[in-house]
Amino acid sequence: MTAVATTLPAARRRPLRAALRRPSSAVAFAFLVLLVGCAIAAPVIAPHDPDAQELGNRFAGVSLTHLAGTDEFGRDVLSRLLYAARIAVTAPLISVGIAVLIGLPAGLWAGRRRGIVDAVTGRLADTLLSLPALASALAIVAVLGPGLTNAMVAVGIIFSPTVFRVVRGATMSVAEETFIESATAIGCSTRRTLWVHILPNIAAPLLVQVTILMGVALLAEASLSFIGLGVQPPDASWGSMLGAAYRSQYDAPYAVVPPGIALVLTVLTFNTLGDALRDVLAGRRSS
Repeated sequence: MTAVATTLPAARRRPLRAALRRPSSAVAFAFLVLLVGCAIAAPVIAPHDPDAQELGNRFAGVSLTHLAGTDEFGRDVLSRLLYAARIAVTAPLISVGIAVLIGLPAGLWAGRRRGIVDAVTGRLADTLLSLPALASALAIVAVLGPGLTNAMVAVGIIFSPTVFRVVRGATMSVAEETFIESATAIGCSTRRTLWVHILPNIAAPLLVQVTILMGVALLAEASLSFIGLGVQPPDASWGSMLGAAYRSQYDAPYAVVPPGIALVLTVLTFNTLGDALRDVLAGRRSS
């Protein structure tokens, strides 16, 4: 049993380290580390108070005082970008964390038990997946009320069927392995089989899905903040900054550039890491 049980993890160990050997993935990971560092150190490195208004200095251009200019209230754009990096880090963590909390145990249980459990949870997931994601999130936020936490709870609920599908499929594949049959034969309970034997062996595909969903969650947060249902004033997020810049596009057409670039680079970072992990795992499965 021991020899068989170690075969599957050995084929999929350290996918992140293998993915980071690619130059694009290494650059993406370095940018992610920089983003987290900026989010943590924002109060120290921000040149101005992000909420301090200078109405006489609205839509100021790039200068030594304001390296990225000012917004419609004269607030320093660079400082607000740095503080908004906190939202860019925490918002995806909240939504994807909720999706994993819902989808992971349901997917494990459905993939292992099959039968009526699989049928009911599968139909429920199909129903949620058939609904337009943004419209569903808007409906949930309408019930819970606007705000970052409520918006990310809504996004997490919308993402949970996707996590469920990935976990269920991976669980069904691993459940056919000989070491799972051996664990069942020696009397391991279903709970122990799921969490001790199956979960470590589906961690890699789950990590890929989580990484990709982080970028999608950031876009969802930006979309909801853009229309005023996410982060509430005076707090800043890249989505709310884009919304304000859009409403002031005739006065300052360049105002969309800083938050737009930050949003694009961060989403591209998550997608690059997710694609690299997926390619590494696909190559190992085919080898």
